[in-house]
Amino acid sequence: MATLVCGTFLGLALCAVSGTAFLYHDYCVIGAGPAGLQVAYFLQQARRDYIVFERSHAPGSFFALYPRHRKLISINKQYTGKSNSEFNLRHDWNSLLSHDRRLLFRHYSRDFFPHADTMVRYLEDFASLLELRVQYNTAIIHVTLERNGQAWNGHYFLLTDQDRKNYKCSSLLVATGTWVPNVVNFPGSEYVEGYETVSINPEDFAGQTVLILGRGNSAFETAENILGVTNFIHMVSRSRVRLSWATHYVGDLRAINNGLLDTYQLKSLDGLLEGDLEDLAIVKDKKGKLHVTLRFYLENRNISAGIDSIALPQDELDNFATRAPYDRVIRCLGWKFDFSIYNRSLRMMPGKGNIKKYPQIKPNYESRGTRGLFVLGTASHSVDFRKSAGGFIHGFRYTTRAVHRLLENRHHGVPWPSTVYPITQLTNSIIKRVNEASGLYQMFSVLADIILLRENATAFEYLEEYPTGVLADLEMQTGRKASSGLFVIIMEYGRNFSGADKDVFYYNRAVGEAQHAWQSNFLHPVIYYYKRLPTEREMKLRPPEWPLPRPDAIHHIVEDFLTDWTAPNAHILPLRRFLENCLSTDLRSFFAESCFLFAFTRQKLPPFCQQGYVRMQGLMGSEGLRRHAVQAGLLQDYTLTDFPDDRPPDSHDRSRDQLLRDQVIPVRPLQHLVNAKDEL
Repeated sequence: MATLVCGTFLGLALCAVSGTAFLYHDYCVIGAGPAGLQVAYFLQQARRDYIVFERSHAPGSFFALYPRHRKLISINKQYTGKSNSEFNLRHDWNSLLSHDRRLLFRHYSRDFFPHADTMVRYLEDFASLLELRVQYNTAIIHVTLERNGQAWNGHYFLLTDQDRKNYKCSSLLVATGTWVPNVVNFPGSEYVEGYETVSINPEDFAGQTVLILGRGNSAFETAENILGVTNFIHMVSRSRVRLSWATHYVGDLRAINNGLLDTYQLKSLDGLLEGDLEDLAIVKDKKGKLHVTLRFYLENRNISAGIDSIALPQDELDNFATRAPYDRVIRCLGWKFDFSIYNRSLRMMPGKGNIKKYPQIKPNYESRGTRGLFVLGTASHSVDFRKSAGGFIHGFRYTTRAVHRLLENRHHGVPWPSTVYPITQLTNSIIKRVNEASGLYQMFSVLADIILLRENATAFEYLEEYPTGVLADLEMQTGRKASSGLFVIIMEYGRNFSGADKDVFYYNRAVGEAQHAWQSNFLHPVIYYYKRLPTEREMKLRPPEWPLPRPDAIHHIVEDFLTDWTAPNAHILPLRRFLENCLSTDLRSFFAESCFLFAFTRQKLPPFCQQGYVRMQGLMGSEGLRRHAVQAGLLQDYTLTDFPDDRPPDSHDRSRDQLLRDQVIPVRPLQHLVNAKDEL
């Protein structure tokens, strides 16, 4: 094993391994995009030793180039009618989390869909104003492992940059995003232009016929830019078009880019086709026109012999859809993660199926192959691909915070932040969070609020935005105990409401009655109750579309058109009764007179009386409050009314005070009353 020697020089931590010098940091972050800057902020707030490596001269280099047509599809809602900053983040999809109110994106742009250059400027300010430790013009070209039993995770991460400088860290946070273009190779693919290089000047396409490969937002963005100048545009992809309003997934086609759907369905020459791109072939004729054919037509044939010697589909089927030649073919197939810089020792493997463009990671965002390597930002989207918003700023700003909290507990012994409340505040705490919290709202079904019950359910501990995928490991991951049961609060859409083939505008699509809340379609809060923490086996055996295993009890808060779950009868009352049934207690609030009567008539006082009245605490009485209670029928009217009408008011008061002084009633301590009652 190599010998490790560490020391400091000019304030820098230096380590030497086998004669090679390494600059050491506890945390290395690769990439100064939104996710890299976000985790850097949390590390800096916690005063950790970290460094961010950025290959460009400024942060957010991806946004300096993309999207090519410079309009973001992340919304920037200026007004919500609310002043609550946490609520407003639900509709601000661009801001990163920080304590500095200047760094809200609405201060940078008033556009609902902002310009990409504004994002670049915002990220530059975020890094500079918060004085984040970013090392620019540093491209990490190789990452490997060094086994060491003294390291946090049993090994160190060794990084090398383009100048052959070496760095060492105990934990590696990868925030490079997905930036390598997806390319499909087929005969004639050399004639295809890439989204990353194709002209964005519409005049360059005037009078041309264009074929676009792909059906995501980049494909439709490209089509939208040239729609008015081309002869026609055809778009081909293996899968059908997925509309974000139907799937409720922000990565699917957004309305801002779908003009071609209009021209297709309204028969204005443009069109969509389905087909596997790997089965295609493109042949170029003598005039430079591009003909689409199928790969099997070219088997055992020489393309260089010329198009006249190659059979085309229209030779057999004269109405073949793509029989017209094209002037240009453009590839718009999205991006994938760059695996090339990671040594095999890290076992950074691509996912399978439709998530093969992302690295394999666990639900806690840690690499499946290497402990201590976490993937953040867009590249971590495999955890919730096509389910939630983890691949976008308004989602991964919260998952990044969750990862930081996990690291704080694992490496520094700092438990997951929590707040302890008396059980009487249980209903209010849930209602407040589901009406304000942005992390629950954006990362629906992925991040959850956890309520850990204390012994005898007299109090509870509230943890915010914990990853549901590692619920079974909650005690180890958070440093908190879940020995007396727990509630899990998440947001969900209806199980059968979302999908590419769903009609989300059908009549009577919304549910309004509390008794039918379980049939709610739109995003709504769901509360799971477990008498004990679910096991790892229960998490693995849960149905594929279930975010959590089967609970002991479950409650849906009925969907609300205004996403305002504060209606006393429709939202709060059913929730309180559900909680009471789970806890076998009464969570209502009572006047002192009611608590006094309960002490004589009940085996167990409600928590409100135990924690307030019995301890000489509670509402301060006033004449106005007493009159209100009398009018509402909550208190009996003890006002003296047998005095003559001509008696002065002050005489009335004096007489009442005199009665109270003259008839002193000895009162035993309330605790004695409770004990005496229990003995009956």
